[in-house]
Amino acid sequence: MNIIKEKENDCLTITLEGRLDTLTAPQLDTELQGAYEGIKSLVFEFKKLDYISSAGLRILLAAQKIMSKQGSMVIRNACAEIREIFDVTGFSDILTLE
Repeated sequence: MNIIKEKENDCLTITLEGRLDTLTAPQLDTELQGAYEGIKSLVFEFKKLDYISSAGLRILLAAQKIMSKQGSMVIRNACAEIREIFDVTGFSDILTLE
């Protein structure tokens, strides 16, 4: 999986490419540690994300909990398969999807 971080003022955009699963979730978790400081808007760009597992969902839930205290978090351009996973797990009720 490729992770691209772009920070502009108090907005952090994280673009994910590939699969967010048990093997790659720790990599994203490491990238996020310390990245929340001074951030009011966190954007996950999922246009090139092919798959997400429960390990990836846990990372998103943790990020959402942090961002709900200091700003907002949004997930953009999730494919139909990932949106279905969000719907089935109830994450579509917790996360903001665009």
